[in-house]
Amino acid sequence: MSVVQNTRLGIYLMIATTVVFAVQDGLSRHLAGTYNVWMVVMLRYWFFALFVIVMAARSHGGLRAAVRTRHPVLQISRGLLLALEICVMVTGFVALGLVESHAIFASYPLLVAALSGPVLGEKVGWRRWTAIGIGFVGVMVILEPGMKVFSPAAAIPLLAAFMFAVYGLLTRFVSRKDASSVSFFWTGTVGAVVMTAVGIWHWEPMIPGDWAWMGMLCCTAALSHYLLIRAYEVAEASAIQPFAYLQLVFASAIGITIFGEVLETNVAIGAGIVVCAGLFTLWRQRVKAKSAA
Repeated sequence: MSVVQNTRLGIYLMIATTVVFAVQDGLSRHLAGTYNVWMVVMLRYWFFALFVIVMAARSHGGLRAAVRTRHPVLQISRGLLLALEICVMVTGFVALGLVESHAIFASYPLLVAALSGPVLGEKVGWRRWTAIGIGFVGVMVILEPGMKVFSPAAAIPLLAAFMFAVYGLLTRFVSRKDASSVSFFWTGTVGAVVMTAVGIWHWEPMIPGDWAWMGMLCCTAALSHYLLIRAYEVAEASAIQPFAYLQLVFASAIGITIFGEVLETNVAIGAGIVVCAGLFTLWRQRVKAKSAA
């Protein structure tokens, strides 16, 4: 059954998704500040995998259709990469804070654009290369070489951005032959297996109050992915993807108000440059897609 396209609803759903993702990041920062990252991400993945399996079982074709992939190695690689990226990013939240981490991580669409040529064989024109260059000038403004933010910790969200960009490119590659429901299933289940294999050896007793926070983290993880799925069902990805940048705004607001972080001038300016460059690359991608249609 086809879903009627509704761009306005898709935008609302994407905004709601970014709010929930921001809350999820705040909860991850809080829990990972007390417990080890491996265990926190493992518990989150257990709930996520359960959600994925239930969704697959209720979909057309059931679990058998969700498991069937033409790229098993790449699907496993995607699931592994995303699980590790989440661990790296949560580590960045604790080491650097939500504001700086998200400001640097916002460069991932630029990395996707830069890597789409050598990885997917897509043509990247001079306009997008210029935007990519400007965007990385913004990253350098955030890092401010020789100053406070430019530290080993600043490399953590930058590594996470690179990993997420590669994950995104692999997702685009497997989507040529695998349905999105298949990729979604493999993402959740592979991640749960990988994180269990590592996290179970880092188990720590959790106080009752923190189990409540952990439950909220698990619920937001499932809700955010459900909202994201619904957003892409009712609207074109190119129309709503720019609104994903609002996660930077909401996560920064949580970092400032809840965790007492400070928005440095260079971080605000650099993040603005990165976001503008990223929005331009998304716009050019949409223009190229329309001209090729």
